[in-house]
Amino acid sequence: MSEWEKFLPKPTEDTEPYWDYCRKQELRMQKCKGCGLVRFPPSVICPRCWSLGHEWVKLSGRGKVWSWVIFHQAFYPGYADDVPYNTAIIELEEGPRLHANVIGCRNEEIYIEMPVEVAFEKVDDEVTLPKFRPVLS
Repeated sequence: MSEWEKFLPKPTEDTEPYWDYCRKQELRMQKCKGCGLVRFPPSVICPRCWSLGHEWVKLSGRGKVWSWVIFHQAFYPGYADDVPYNTAIIELEEGPRLHANVIGCRNEEIYIEMPVEVAFEKVDDEVTLPKFRPVLS
C-alpha cells in the first residue's frame, strides 16, 4: 500500500500538544496541577477536581494490556492487508488508559496484564502513532 489509507487522528486545540510530542517520540499527557491526576484524553478541565491548571508531563511509556480484540475482517479497505490485526487498551504505569496496537508479537501471544512499552510509528510528517510492544524479560 503506497499511501496511508487508515483512519488518522485529527488534532484539536486540546489534543495538538499530545500529537506534537508523539512526533518527537515522547509520550506525554496532562497532569492536573490541582489534584495530580494524569489524564487522557487531553481536556481543558480536570475530570476529578475541575481544575483548569495542568502541565504536560513525560511518561515512562510502560504499561500493561488491559484488554484487546483481534479483528479477523477488514471493515474498511485500508485495513485489508493487516487482517487479522489487534487493537488494545493499554493501562499506563501512571494510570491513564489508551487505545493502541500491540506490535512485535503474534496476536495469539497477547494476554491480559502483558507488560508493554511504547514504540512510535511515523505515518507521515504530521502524524506519529504510539504503539506498544512486549517488554522482554
